[in-house]
Order: sequence, then structure tokens, then C-alpha cells
Amino acid sequence: MEEAIKKSEVLIEALPYIKEFFGKVVVIKFGGSSLHDKNARAMILQDIVFMRYAGMKPVLVHGGGPNISERLKEAGIETKFVDGLRVTCEKSIDVVDSVLMQVNKGLVEEINSHGGEAFGLSGKENNMILAAKREGVDLGFVGSVEAIDTTILNRLVNTNIIPVICPIGRGKDNKLYNINADEAASNIAIALEAEKFVVLTNVRGVLEDKDDPGSLFHSITMETAERLIKNGTIEGGMVPKIKACIHALRGDVRKSHIVDANLAHALLLEIFTDQGIGTEIIHS
Repeated sequence: MEEAIKKSEVLIEALPYIKEFFGKVVVIKFGGSSLHDKNARAMILQDIVFMRYAGMKPVLVHGGGPNISERLKEAGIETKFVDGLRVTCEKSIDVVDSVLMQVNKGLVEEINSHGGEAFGLSGKENNMILAAKREGVDLGFVGSVEAIDTTILNRLVNTNIIPVICPIGRGKDNKLYNINADEAASNIAIALEAEKFVVLTNVRGVLEDKDDPGSLFHSITMETAERLIKNGTIEGGMVPKIKACIHALRGDVRKSHIVDANLAHALLLEIFTDQGIGTEIIHS
């Protein structure tokens, strides 16, 4: 009986959030090691299906870094990173494209197995992600987002189909470009006028002390996030994720979130509970 009461309390807590976010777009970026953990991936994809049936419009943008590194190694191509971005030569862009399409297909199939209806897309198709060669240090076929065409995405979300997107762009030169998944996802969130932008990672969120999980910031403003980057509290691989969150907010996305994908049903706990489990980044 007590267990049943607890379950009902959880549902009641979720009700105002279900009402508030009904019909709203939520863009989710999923990558890193969690993407390749069978249990973590299954729970995240189940959460996305739940969101869809609760009336939200989830959009999934994924990476595939570990798989790409493994395939490049098999092909005898050296993997090199500069400031967290993979140097992508003419040979490796084909590998990156192939691996991401394979990951995409697997995610679509798994979402469908959980009762959702997903459709796989690559940013290179139909000019969905218009890219340009990244300026600065020459990283080969690494691109920056110039524009997002939402025509197909809107058709899908408005018919309750979950788009699953590879972050490969095509330039005006008709060449393919490897786009950082955080950057691609934040730009897609802006273009779709999303309610939320969620970055799934392998840490709890933004910590005041990286060695103390209890120092988690549950909510910070853009200005605070920028200050924490400047003073070194936010460092390493978390920096581009936070910058992507800030970029989304500046593009009028209402809230951004950093969430640990390894926690059971992390998306539901972040979106449908009062306190959440990660770090939300908000406007001032």
C-alpha cells in the first residue's frame, strides 16, 4: 500500500510539468560513453518515448565518438583532437559519416522497440544543416553551423514522430563536414524554438567542487555559468557543453539542462520533478 501511495505522489508531482510542457519541443543531445552503455541507453530512450506519450515533442541529436575512434583505428587512421574537436581528414570524414549513420539506425530501431515512432536523419540531407569549414586552426573537414532548415523536422514533430539526427553538415561547396554534436543540437534547438535543450553527459552537472558530488548547482544563470568558465570551476570537456547551453538560451530557448545519462531515468527525473537531478541553466 505504501509503495502504491509513493507512486501516486510521483505522478501528482509530474502533473503540472506534463501540463506545462504539453506540445513543446525538447531537443536532447546524447553522446559519449553513456550512448554505448546498453542499460543507460535503454532508459534514456524509454524516457524519450514517455515524453512523446506525455504530449511533448522530443528531438534527439546524437554523437558517436567512441565508435568513430574504434573504426578509424581499424582503418589505420590516427585520431587527433584539438580543443575537444576531432581533426577530420578526407579519409576520416567518410568513416565518421558511415559510423554515425550506423549509430543512427540503431537508435531509431531501439526507440521503435520501446513503442515510439522514430525517423533517422542526417544533417547532410536536404540541406538540413548548412555548414562551413571551421575557422581558425585547420581541422580538416570540421564545420560550424551556418543555418538549419527545419522543414522536415517540423513535419516530423507535428505528426508525433521523433527525429533522430546525425550531426553531419553539408557546405555550399557540397562537401561533408563533421559538426560537434553539442553545437549542432543547440542550433537545432534554436531553429525549432524549443522549450528546453538537454545535454546528456556522464557527470551529475555543474559542480562547485569537481571532487564533491554534493556541491552540485541545481540552477544557475547564464552569467554565473560564464563566470564559472572564466574562473576555472567549469573546465575540460564540460566547457563546450555549457557554451552550447548558453548559445541555446541566447537563441531564446527557455531553459538548458546538463544531466547525467547514467542515472536511472535521468530525463524524467530532471523534467518532471520539482528539484530535478542535474543543473539547469536559465536566463537572468
